[in-house]
Order: sequence, then structure tokens, then C-alpha cells
Amino acid sequence: MVVHTISSLDEPGVQMFTSLTEAQLRNRLDPEKGIFIAESPKVINVALDQGYEPLALLCEHRHIEGDAAGIIHRMGDNVPVYTGSRELLSQLTGYTLTRGVLCAMRRPQLPSVENVCRDARRVVVIDGVVDTTNIGAIFRSAAALGIDGVLLTHTSCDPLNRRSVRVSMGSVFLVPWTWLPEPDNGIVGNASRRCSSIDSLHDYGFRTAAMALTDDSVSLDHPALMAEPRLAIVMGTEGDGLPHETIASADYVVRIPMAHNVDSLNVAAAAAVAFWQLRK
Repeated sequence: MVVHTISSLDEPGVQMFTSLTEAQLRNRLDPEKGIFIAESPKVINVALDQGYEPLALLCEHRHIEGDAAGIIHRMGDNVPVYTGSRELLSQLTGYTLTRGVLCAMRRPQLPSVENVCRDARRVVVIDGVVDTTNIGAIFRSAAALGIDGVLLTHTSCDPLNRRSVRVSMGSVFLVPWTWLPEPDNGIVGNASRRCSSIDSLHDYGFRTAAMALTDDSVSLDHPALMAEPRLAIVMGTEGDGLPHETIASADYVVRIPMAHNVDSLNVAAAAAVAFWQLRK
């Protein structure tokens, strides 16, 4: 174990924890060099269990032989450990919420859509969800309620965003996920092109169920939905929901029956209800 005691957040080696933006961490131009930050011993241990590669650890002095001791043992001697006082590290945004242990980890090479779908019976498509808390919550429900894979449009936010990872409690490491192909000619925001990416799931034997309120939507407990051997549940953005083109092209448009004239749920809550009802 190589321990580096820091007296400033500007010291070499700790920039990944202190000054790099999410976009810089992600490094879309060279994904093999991308990293992400996992927070709290529980989340870090889940990532290690799933084979994620640690690059560096940051924690308070007291955690080296406390909460971080098991993690440090698992990482081996070649991963540097940076440590400092609580007063210093508390200057990091959100640090006080992490139980004092942060780990920089290598971003994995993502599987193909085909690999995510190959043995799956239930997948969720996340289309245009940009709130990191909702992304993390959807992944947590997906892992808990038997969803086999997660597919995201490029209009959605990154599941390995620091807050998404924290909210998911490490569930982003448990469910296979990947991005749907970007639209032709790079027009990411074009709804019809996103729709074609979702329609491509038919090639893998999936029927699509768009969660939306329309005049011809079917109830979530409709027997036909339960009978589908392979189903892709499509969840839309927090404000406007799914694009009209996506709804129109879906095999099913599905609503959650509600009382008291409530018209909708938060996308993360709606996802959890749908996953439970449509599980296999």
C-alpha cells in the first residue's frame, strides 16, 4: 500500500477527484482512458465484486484502518491511496455524503446492444432521461426487480455519473447496459432517428412497450403484456415523456392505472411499478 498524505486539493494525482468535470472524466474522445468516481465503501465493493479496475483511492486518515481497510486490501499494493484531514477533504463537493471514501475506477468497455439483448427477456430503454438521480433510481429498480439489461439513447445522461452511481447504490454495476446506436449524421436530438434505434430491438425478438398516456393505451396489467416472451419497456424524459414518433411506432402503449385523477408518476417511480408488474 502506497499512501500519499496531501495538504492541498491541488496536489498531483488527486485532480481526478477534485477538479475534472464529468465530461473530462468520461473522455468520450478516448473511452479507454475514461474514468468514473465511486463513492462509499459499499458502492466501491460492489464495483470491485463486478471486476471494475480501481485506479486510486481518496479517504481520510482514520478510514485507512477503518471503513477503507478492506477495500485497500482488495486493491493490492499498486493502487495509490491519497489521504488528508476531514477539514481538507470536506471542501470537495458532496464529500460529506460519501462516508469518507472515494475510488477512481477505469470505465469498462461496454457490451454491444446484441450482447445485452442476447439472453434477456426484459430490458428497459431509457430515452432522454437527463436527471442523474432518476437514472440511478431506475438502475436500482432494474437490478432489484429482474430487468435483464438497460439500453440508453444518447439523449440520456451517463449512468456512471458520480451522482447516478451513488443513488443506484452500485446497481449500475450489476445490470448489463449500453448505449443504443447514435442517430445517423450525429443529429442526436432527432426523435425519428432515436425511434429507429429503439425499433431495431425487433431484430432481437423484442416487442416494445412505450410507457405513455394516450387514448388507446392499455393497462399495465393487460394479459398480452404479461404473455410477451421478450419485452422492451421504454421510459421517457421527466418533463415531456416519450416523443410522439416513439409512441406511434411502439407495439404497445402502456399506462399505469391511477386513482384520484393523478395523471403521472415520476419516471423512476413509474419504472419501478412497470418492472414489478412486467417481470419474468
